[in-house]
Amino acid sequence: METIGRDLREMQRVPLQPAHIAAIRAAGTRKHYPKGMMLAEIGAPADRFVYVEEGEIEVVNPFTGDRLVPSTLGPTQFMSEISLLSGGTWSLPMRAASDTTVVEVPRSAMLRLMAAIPEMSDIVITVLAARRRRQLDAGDGMLVLVGEEEDRAVRRVAEFAARNRLPYRSYPLGSAEAAHVASSCGTTPREPVVVFGRDMVVSDPTPEKVARLLGLDQDVPEDEAFDVLIVGAGPAGVSAGVYAGAEGLRALVVDETAIGGQAGTSSRIENYMGFPTGISGADLVWRGEVQAMKFGTRFVMPRRIESLDQLDNGAFCATFANGRRVLAASVVVATGVQYRRLPIARLAEFEGTGIYYAATENEARFCRDTEVLVIGGGNSAGQAAMFLSRTARHVRLLVRGDTLASSMSSYLSSRLEADPAITIEYGTHAVELHGGDNLEAVTIRNEDGDRTVASCAVFVMVGAAPNTGWLSELVALDDKGFVLTGEAAGALSPFATSCAGIYAVGDVRAGSVKRVASSVGEGSVVISNVWEHVRGLDRA
Repeated sequence: METIGRDLREMQRVPLQPAHIAAIRAAGTRKHYPKGMMLAEIGAPADRFVYVEEGEIEVVNPFTGDRLVPSTLGPTQFMSEISLLSGGTWSLPMRAASDTTVVEVPRSAMLRLMAAIPEMSDIVITVLAARRRRQLDAGDGMLVLVGEEEDRAVRRVAEFAARNRLPYRSYPLGSAEAAHVASSCGTTPREPVVVFGRDMVVSDPTPEKVARLLGLDQDVPEDEAFDVLIVGAGPAGVSAGVYAGAEGLRALVVDETAIGGQAGTSSRIENYMGFPTGISGADLVWRGEVQAMKFGTRFVMPRRIESLDQLDNGAFCATFANGRRVLAASVVVATGVQYRRLPIARLAEFEGTGIYYAATENEARFCRDTEVLVIGGGNSAGQAAMFLSRTARHVRLLVRGDTLASSMSSYLSSRLEADPAITIEYGTHAVELHGGDNLEAVTIRNEDGDRTVASCAVFVMVGAAPNTGWLSELVALDDKGFVLTGEAAGALSPFATSCAGIYAVGDVRAGSVKRVASSVGEGSVVISNVWEHVRGLDRA
């Protein structure tokens, strides 16, 4: 299956060309670092690109002060991270392993160089993606979690990090690694904790606090104006961000949860063109995010929009939950849909400790050698069942209807029926949850009556509720809350809403095809409408 970047061993020796180096030297400043001097500290802004001319740079283990990884950066290589594109922070501390001479280019100047020299940009971005892949594979992130298996707050941070492809390390309570973290940070060994770096303990940890430390939840200047505000960072929103940036529009993408949207919860997508071995939804959309950032599109998350208002000049003002505001000449609604919460007692109580709405590596770790239930009959439910069957002892797929033919791709339903580790139960639904602090069993019901199944995990992937309440009645919706567009909204464009300047793409649009490829296509095409609208406002 495809992953987010090429193997670092393949990429680490790819050299920049002489013309690239000359451009870097012309835009940068030569600096000297004596042996032992830090070049990057955890959490400091990733505000420069560093090309090594002489010497050696190493990654430091903040807990021991020793070299963290065997390989180092030497002459002709460069020190940088993927956060350079977004204006985030350094995730690894780095220092001079010997007396070192470098050329440093400020972030803004480096982004201009990359835009002007695409061949250099290709090399830099490919290497940065490979480095992020190595961090994820090795768990070398400086975000450290202890007690994820027992503490709901820590688990939510882990879910946020995993869905946003942020490297982190997770240790169980009582482990030797947890004891070492506790001794370094002054916490108790049996206490769940989130640590950033060596000794920055995150009190009352939330995804928002962690995002700010990592530079994801950046403060947008009050009333800053953009050409287009894209709300939602699923396939449709990220695709719109790519094409908006490529067309030179000032674009801001915001999401209240994570990159990927509902597609980000899919562990394996096999019917998306160009990925014959499949790719996870999170990895697919992460690639799009990197591509969009290369063109200058900004991403901010987790950030929720409370309301949207139209100004007298036809532009829009979006107010975030924290009270800050941004202005935009146009708005692309790409908020997608959310799985519905089932009307079962204690459901909210077990969310994060047995009830899940995503099936990724993060959740699968808690299902090893157990029986799990997947509720739903669509492609997402089928993909979840196939994925979980690799780690769980048995997967029980609960389908309310009597067939999968109308809701699931044929290739997927055939695989489910042939897998001995999966049982499909038609005409069946969950009616009761049992357990203490964690889910322990589920009562399910069909025409034969009720029975209780021991299970520590239920994956709910049923129904589709659009996220449109924040639109403040500016656009027309159908009776289910989906955004009307095109002829149904009295508009010429198939993506235009009843309010000029607001467009809707992807699953949130009434009548859309609920497929990743369709969402990506709509996100790309809508930007031509946005461009015409913005240009019309400029002429007015």
